[in-house]
Amino acid sequence: METKDWATLQEELLKAQIEVIRNYLRNVDSGGSEKLPALNKSRSHLSIIRDVLIAAKSSLHVSEIIQQAHEQYGVTLDRESVVSALTKKIKKGVTFIRTGPNTFGLKET
Repeated sequence: METKDWATLQEELLKAQIEVIRNYLRNVDSGGSEKLPALNKSRSHLSIIRDVLIAAKSSLHVSEIIQQAHEQYGVTLDRESVVSALTKKIKKGVTFIRTGPNTFGLKET
């Protein structure tokens, strides 16, 4: 390998490393911890709620669902919107069940 070819290869490797570092820095908040992947931002609230209930393995009060969604996915859910969306799904008989006042779980399959 000639010196010029070696230098070109090294330049390309360094460019790739710099791009990785820049991507990392874009995904770190001011406190130094990594931000949640963008994938979670594009998910529907109902899919996040479903995943929270799956992880809990039991019914949860709407306040606990909202708290867990914030902790696990970094999203802030509106209480009334959550209750409304879950109530609509329950009335359709799809995915969710109501186990108590403002307490929801997953419908068994």
